[in-house]
Amino acid sequence: MKAVICLMFACVLMASTAQAQAPAAAQGGQKVPFSEGLRRSYNTLKMNLTETAQKFDEATYTYSPSPDIRGFGAQLAHVANSQFNACSAAKGEANPHQGSNLEKTKTTRADIIQALADSFAFCDAAFANLTDQSAVELVRQGQNEVARGSVLTNLIVHGNEEYGILTVYMRTKGMVPPSTERGMRGRGAAPAK
Repeated sequence: MKAVICLMFACVLMASTAQAQAPAAAQGGQKVPFSEGLRRSYNTLKMNLTETAQKFDEATYTYSPSPDIRGFGAQLAHVANSQFNACSAAKGEANPHQGSNLEKTKTTRADIIQALADSFAFCDAAFANLTDQSAVELVRQGQNEVARGSVLTNLIVHGNEEYGILTVYMRTKGMVPPSTERGMRGRGAAPAK
């Protein structure tokens, strides 16, 4: 288990650092501490999921590319649930939705978008206040004590997994994922479908 957590820390840190260093490499590079790498990864995740939530209209929020997986809206509500759980542990605060399954209680597009936004608002302070020192402090998560940075790394990993799943929903509807749109605009090209 420790090896898995260390590997996840390394993967997120390398990805965050690589992303952060790309524009600065021409200027001699920059040093990005672990806490800042997590913050940057979180902010990218927040942007991707927030923009993804806007892609579908009310009628297609129940869409699923396969009958045996969650609908689009339920997938986003699942992300919100997970974020409330992780950030309550990282912040040492009670989960404001403890005992509530947002996948069941939030069913309209507006409610799901709001639940996702609320989960990001709840998590913002956990990332904003993170330091390299506080990242290694132990926090209670369930029956365990886990490094705060590990909890937040898992949030980013899970959120990116869910974003990857949601790109399939978008592609099967002929939509371009937000990260691809931004990448294409950055290169001066029209997004490919």
